Amino acid sequence: MSNTETRPAEMRCGSPAGEARPDRAARVEVLTPRDVPLGGPRAMTVRRTLPQRTRSLIGAWCFADHYGPDDVARSGGMDVAPHPHTGLQTVSWLFSGEIEHRDSLGSHALVRPGELNLMTGGHGISHSEVSTPGTTVLHGVQLWVALPGEHRDTAPDFQHHVPEPVCLDGAALRVFLGSLAGAVSPVRTFTPLLGAEIVLEPRAALTLAVDPGFEHGVLVDRGEVRAAGTGLLPAELGHVPDDRDTLALVNESDDTARLVLLGGPPFGEEIVMWWNFVCRSHAEVVQARADWMTGTRFGEVKGYDGQRLPAPELPHVPLKPRGRMR
Repeated sequence: MSNTETRPAEMRCGSPAGEARPDRAARVEVLTPRDVPLGGPRAMTVRRTLPQRTRSLIGAWCFADHYGPDDVARSGGMDVAPHPHTGLQTVSWLFSGEIEHRDSLGSHALVRPGELNLMTGGHGISHSEVSTPGTTVLHGVQLWVALPGEHRDTAPDFQHHVPEPVCLDGAALRVFLGSLAGAVSPVRTFTPLLGAEIVLEPRAALTLAVDPGFEHGVLVDRGEVRAAGTGLLPAELGHVPDDRDTLALVNESDDTARLVLLGGPPFGEEIVMWWNFVCRSHAEVVQARADWMTGTRFGEVKGYDGQRLPAPELPHVPLKPRGRMR
């Protein structure tokens, strides 16, 4: 799922409901979500934890939406018409449901629970996302990765990967990007990254060896999780700074907990995020929008029954580059 807000603001901060809750003793910053309706009378509402006023990136991860579990009979499910992306990679990961993906490369694939779909926008790509007729409950995360400057104009691409589960004492994990606990994902990225789903049994404690050059994000889907000594509630994202070689995770509830662990070295570049574009300047955003509206650069999505999404109007003030918060 992409950012289909009809009136998107510059994506650099959250509302007052999406402020950080710092835990200075543990040096873990807790980012609470804000609700974002994606437009339309029956459109889905997502919980967004990146970007926020206090933090724009965790590694190269620059966008995190968490949604569901949504009863499709009530919400109408997902029906996102063709829309563009540039300068980023999109990461789709589901806990339940099924989504049909089509893009301007001619890719036609399904997103299923436990399976990764990664799309590289690069110079420019367009795609559509529609939940399948058999989907009754839709539940998952949509994540974006900012491409570094030297690769932000790379050719568009699409990759699909089904990671094998890794069973540990009291936990199971699936590594969809990077490496963790001996599991290695073959999926190509343009900066070092970590992406994994972790399921913790009731009251389980897990200590993972992690790359000390990475900062990490712990996005809780369900349960009460303590990460590096700081408590996190469902839909909260804990930012764990770099310079540590282990990460302790504890399920403090009597039910199974589930989280998504993100990581990467601090991203040293500033970016401009607006609508579905990750650029470096206001002028680049203006050009990307114009290219979409004139039907150039982003290609055509075939097989979608409907019209493509028009780009929203640009804000009246220039968009400013934002970088990593220290």
